[in-house]
Amino acid sequence: MRIRITQQQPEGAVLNGEPWPDEGEEADVPTAQGAHLVAAGVAEAVDDKPAPRARKTRRGGDDE
Repeated sequence: MRIRITQQQPEGAVLNGEPWPDEGEEADVPTAQGAHLVAAGVAEAVDDKPAPRARKTRRGGDDE
């Protein structure tokens, strides 16, 4: 699961044996751990799917 850190942690904090990522950085973690961090409010889930493109609309002319 890919997460984005939303809260800074104290100096020396670790995540899976690595220094805790800075606020705004993304990290890959096991799904259960990611869900726990999201539920705790220290991270948010990152959607791996690209955002859908906006549909183009046609403007019809006035038929007067």
